[in-house]
Amino acid sequence: MFIDAEKATESNPGGHSVTLMCKVLGVSRSGYYVYLAARPAAEERVRQEDELAAELRQIHTGSRRAYGAPRITAALRRKGRRINRKRVERLMRERGIRGITRRKRRSLTRPDKKAAGSPDLIGRDFTAAEPGTRLVSDITYLPTLAGWWYLATVIDLATREVIGYAMADHHRAELVVDALKMAAGRGALEEGCITHSDRGSEYTSREYRTLIKELRLRQSMGRTGSCYDNAAAESFFGLLKARSGPRSGNPTRLPAPTSSASSRSSTTAPVCASTPSTSTSPRSRPGL
Repeated sequence: MFIDAEKATESNPGGHSVTLMCKVLGVSRSGYYVYLAARPAAEERVRQEDELAAELRQIHTGSRRAYGAPRITAALRRKGRRINRKRVERLMRERGIRGITRRKRRSLTRPDKKAAGSPDLIGRDFTAAEPGTRLVSDITYLPTLAGWWYLATVIDLATREVIGYAMADHHRAELVVDALKMAAGRGALEEGCITHSDRGSEYTSREYRTLIKELRLRQSMGRTGSCYDNAAAESFFGLLKARSGPRSGNPTRLPAPTSSASSRSSTTAPVCASTPSTSTSPRSRPGL
């Protein structure tokens, strides 16, 4: 500040008096001393905000620059920080930190008009008390250097883990059958376990329903055209694409068909379709 630099002190005996400089600058002498008393606290706030901004940037970089303010706020709260989302938004705006805005998902659901649907046993309650009791399944498409690749997943709602998946250059019934077979082999599914999906023809196919009967599971389906009825699976796909697609080389393509599959067995699905929970489910099945 100008007054600090020019006022008379032991190290600057040729300086001017504070009263004179305040009069010349048109500020009150008392106001200057109030500012002087508050300056240490202001400097401490700036230091704390710089530390917080560095932590925000670290979380943002760790998500491959995918996370926005809601997810970064949740990540900070999981680490024990008591922080307001608006403060995170302000710091991100001031420091030029931006998350990825998801593009609108093109639906792959093509219902078989002749096939009978199954009742909705989930009812948008995407929780489970025990592993192996409630599953959600879905299919998405991934743009790769080898062309379109289709991914089917099975998520356990108790652990939020992808316990079964399959990839292919098509989305016929065998794709979802293979994903469910992997889930059954790795997930220790209980008899009567609910497996929920949309009403796509893959999930109403004879092959898929035969496997469900063999495994003694119960089939559940959401309504046609309602993404909220399978929000847990939809949210996982949105996050997967945001983290593995944009801003990592070519902005519209994944590196290779196997890049997503190589790490999917340890992938955890988000708890909510929009904002992640501040807590995570414990891993109660070793080896997954």
